[in-house]
Amino acid sequence: MVALVPVVVFGVLLAVVTVPFVALGPGPTYDTLGHFDGKQVVQVVGAETHPTTGHLNMTTVAQRDGLTLGEALALWLSGRQQLMPRDLYYPPGKSREEIDDQNSAEFEKSEASAEYAALGHLDYPVAVTVAAVNDPGPSVDELQAGDAIDAVNGVMVADVAAFSAFMDNTRPGQEVVIDYRRKQAPPGIARITLGEHPERDSGALGVLVQDAPWAPFAVDFHLANIGGPSAGLMFSLAVIDKLTDGRLAGQKFIAGTGTIDADGEIGPIGGITHKMLAASEAGAKVFLVPADNCYEARSEPHGLTLIKVETLDQTVQALQVLRDGGEPPLC
Repeated sequence: MVALVPVVVFGVLLAVVTVPFVALGPGPTYDTLGHFDGKQVVQVVGAETHPTTGHLNMTTVAQRDGLTLGEALALWLSGRQQLMPRDLYYPPGKSREEIDDQNSAEFEKSEASAEYAALGHLDYPVAVTVAAVNDPGPSVDELQAGDAIDAVNGVMVADVAAFSAFMDNTRPGQEVVIDYRRKQAPPGIARITLGEHPERDSGALGVLVQDAPWAPFAVDFHLANIGGPSAGLMFSLAVIDKLTDGRLAGQKFIAGTGTIDADGEIGPIGGITHKMLAASEAGAKVFLVPADNCYEARSEPHGLTLIKVETLDQTVQALQVLRDGGEPPLC
């Protein structure tokens, strides 16, 4: 009986006591050339597309929170999971909902950046593009995210600098006429009464604009919100593949990861070895690795050919070399 007491106590501790760690491991992978829930993961609407071959899989890291001591020990002993301090992912002072909202915003931003990077690679012209419309705000029901602003009161605005210079000379209550282009729609004209700017005396249109490549067709992403920005590279490659010859992957099963900005620069990500393991188990033979992740990726290659990628243009070229039987830059 005396010997049984500490065993029972330890068992209770294993089952009840939670630990300040999260477990990271291989997550699901998704073929950006394929379908999810009956829809194309990357869908181009309003433009001619090409049938694609091979796979271009994005990868994820699975995260488990609220671990008991027993669960943490079991996951650690499995050899497939990594335990990390919880504060790194859920900083004190922020609720889980706030962190989830932040991750969702980063994911949505990565979709927009992926589209802009792909259109830039394909040499679509840059326009003053509406990135977001403030709601409430003067432009609600008049302009939409994705619109290209061509002129204000008949004055052409070729870039954000010209647009901002014009708006600096306006006043609240003034009506302006916006000539715009909208995807899959004829050009339009919006008459908008400007609101007050919170920081300046000039009028406010109530939109966030940026210089970005613009095309008359729409690119839609249909994938469960996985959070974070690391799907950007693979989204961009899928857009390019569908709008070109559809053979970017050849017949190969290629997976990868990496953030991407609107200029096509590829950035590092976390959990690279977990993503590589997930890709290998899904059947991938080639993995696209952001240059800054190469050192870590080489430590556990999981039987994958590791291609080093730094920009979208360089990545497309590397895949074309691979498809033609050459050797692309490796980690």
